[in-house]
Amino acid sequence: LNHQVHFSKSFKYFVDIYERVDMVPRIVLKDRMGKEVMELEKPDIRRALEMGWKAPERFKVKAADGVTDLYGVMWKPFDFDSTKVYPIISSVYPGPFYEYVPTQFRLIHDENTRLAQLGFIVIAVGHRGGTPMRGKFYHTYSHGKLRDYPLADDKYAIEQLADRYPFIDVTKVGIYGHSGGGFMSTAAICTYPDFYKAAVSSAGNHDNYIYNHWWGETHNGVKEEKKVIKDSVNGDRTESTFKFRVGTNMELAKNYKGGLLLVHGWMDDNVHPAHTLRVVDALIKAGKNFDMIMLPRSNHGFSGEENTFYERKMWFHFARLLLGDNTGDYYYEIEQYKKSDR
Repeated sequence: LNHQVHFSKSFKYFVDIYERVDMVPRIVLKDRMGKEVMELEKPDIRRALEMGWKAPERFKVKAADGVTDLYGVMWKPFDFDSTKVYPIISSVYPGPFYEYVPTQFRLIHDENTRLAQLGFIVIAVGHRGGTPMRGKFYHTYSHGKLRDYPLADDKYAIEQLADRYPFIDVTKVGIYGHSGGGFMSTAAICTYPDFYKAAVSSAGNHDNYIYNHWWGETHNGVKEEKKVIKDSVNGDRTESTFKFRVGTNMELAKNYKGGLLLVHGWMDDNVHPAHTLRVVDALIKAGKNFDMIMLPRSNHGFSGEENTFYERKMWFHFARLLLGDNTGDYYYEIEQYKKSDR
């Protein structure tokens, strides 16, 4: 359960708002011993239920080590039919200081709820190396492998779900993410090009040599190298240098087989557009085919018409590659993108 607690000025009472991704929030008044005094409010979602809305579902799988538990959320189409087979898309942000696995109740969880309505199973699952809330071993798994640490866990999680649920088509797998998720989605489709058939990568920090060094050095770690300096006058001494080595997505370009859409905002002052352009350069040099969209007015977070354009392009990209649906090619004006309700 996810709790939000607000104490009274006297600290004799507190309001506890608790919820789960699949449970409507309860808003209750409790005394300082935790005993419930009264329910203050209960959200009414009857209208949404009447319209066919369904809550996402929680699941648990194992990490690629076969031991560590990973927790996730699954979104299905509201008209889900268990006798049908659906492509699966992994929505990723692996951390390493935070991982995207929603715990709060929402009628719409960003793109995932909408994306599922196109005919996909959409998941978000934790990866070793993500949130520090699960302890040191879990959190520090990313050290020394900042690019690669979540990839095997994501692939293995999808394979387990496909074994568990016959409605998942493991031959049609997509992945998408923003920022660190963009970094991961590109790395995934290049590392496992026969598994992930489509990827959308937005604002990815593909080259952490040109990202904030404090971030990369903190979460990837640095290696100390010692060298003995001979000095006949003052005596030998040891000097240390600290080296930062991290994998980049450009190094993986040679493995890529297709299905990637790269997106970046020209005004991004967090992850510079050069990150995406370096991947583009590597893919071109490797003779690879890909798609790219540059959003002229967007910074690190997309908004307005450009976000609408990006989201619809993501829909059409996955629909074309995973559903064989090319109707998105006929949308060519922003008003049509806004109105398209596939």
